[in-house]
Amino acid sequence: MIDFRSDTVTRPDAKMRQAMANADVGDDVYGDDPTVNALETWAAKRHGFSSAIFCSSGTQANLLGLMAHCERGDEYLCGQQAHNYKFEGGGAAVLGSIQPQPIENEKDGTLSFDKLRAAIKPIDPHFAKTTLLSLENTINGKVLPLDYLARAREFVNEHGLKLHLDGARVYNAASALDVDIIEIAKHFDSMTICLSKGLGAPIGSLLLGSSELIAKARRWRKVLGGGMRQVGILAAAAEIALKENPKNLALDHENARYLGKRLNEIAGFAVNLEHIQTNMVFAKVSRDIEMKVLAEQLKAKNILITAANPMRLVTHADVQQADIDIFINALISLIRS
Repeated sequence: MIDFRSDTVTRPDAKMRQAMANADVGDDVYGDDPTVNALETWAAKRHGFSSAIFCSSGTQANLLGLMAHCERGDEYLCGQQAHNYKFEGGGAAVLGSIQPQPIENEKDGTLSFDKLRAAIKPIDPHFAKTTLLSLENTINGKVLPLDYLARAREFVNEHGLKLHLDGARVYNAASALDVDIIEIAKHFDSMTICLSKGLGAPIGSLLLGSSELIAKARRWRKVLGGGMRQVGILAAAAEIALKENPKNLALDHENARYLGKRLNEIAGFAVNLEHIQTNMVFAKVSRDIEMKVLAEQLKAKNILITAANPMRLVTHADVQQADIDIFINALISLIRS
């Protein structure tokens, strides 16, 4: 099966599976799992933070970050397209009593500082207390520039806010910018890293921050039912993903550009190649092509896509250039028929 739906569909390779089988484990709720402890300690140091916590998902990691930064009745600023606002079930509001204040994303994925400034609430009992600015990098495949991150740091310092990064694909951003991850991480008070997307682990994300913030997040993880036991089995795969797989992301980006070029060869499909910054390709599809029908036809050929227009296609470790050619040939055959 060739799967373009997301980079979350990657499967652990043989080295990961062996590491999982051999992992030294203990009860993580007691702090006794040596593999988890080693991962958290290494990850915190590697990214310039004091502490880290291993989480079951990026959604959980983001929620813990928001709940650790904000109290009941506080609010956080974020993008209208931010994952932790739009695609995480309203968890901050439902479970944290934290009000999101979304700002429309600019075309490049950034947030206007003028609009953010206007959204900060006065200190007044009528209003939620603005506490945090949350950014996402990458967002819909778009990379936030380093100078924008520096300006965001200046902005939160000026207004007494904290700065959180939803870094679900932050290593894709670092690869696209050709910088060490620390050049992104250094601007933030907290950051999440998803290990089960392009990095290829089967499950898990990290939340990184100060020791105080992570201690608070660890309590909230327990309250939310997220305490885990012999989780070193998963952390062993996560360690390989984090230490060894970032170097592979450039190939995913190259394959995305190749995919975009090939799609532009087909009548009815249009990709703006300049918009392909990482591993995501967005193709506008002619209205006379029924996407749900096309998706079913491709599925019959062992190719999976998301039936949407624009069509989002994501390259990852389990998609090679030969797979792209198979997909393109299948598309051409179906369109002609």
